[in-house]
Amino acid sequence: MLAGTAPAANALPDNCTTSVSGSTASSYCTSGTGEHRVAVTVLHVNPAVGYAYNVGPWEPAGVVSSAYIPPGTIISLRVERR
Repeated sequence: MLAGTAPAANALPDNCTTSVSGSTASSYCTSGTGEHRVAVTVLHVNPAVGYAYNVGPWEPAGVVSSAYIPPGTIISLRVERR
C-alpha cells in the first residue's frame, strides 16, 4: 500500500491595494499564502520609447512589493498574484 499526503492548499494573496509615491509604485496584500508583485505600465515621456513596463519582486502577503515608475503617464497599475 502506498501512503501519500495531499498537497497543501495555496490561497492567492487577497485584500490587495496599490499605491504611488513619487516615482515608486507599491502593492500590499493582507492575506493569502501565495505571492504578489506590483506591475506598472506607462506611456513614456519620450515618444520614441512608447510604452514602458516595470514590475516589483514577488513577495508574500504582508510584505510590500515596490517598483520604479519610468517617467511618463501611468496607463496601468495592478497587482499580479501567484
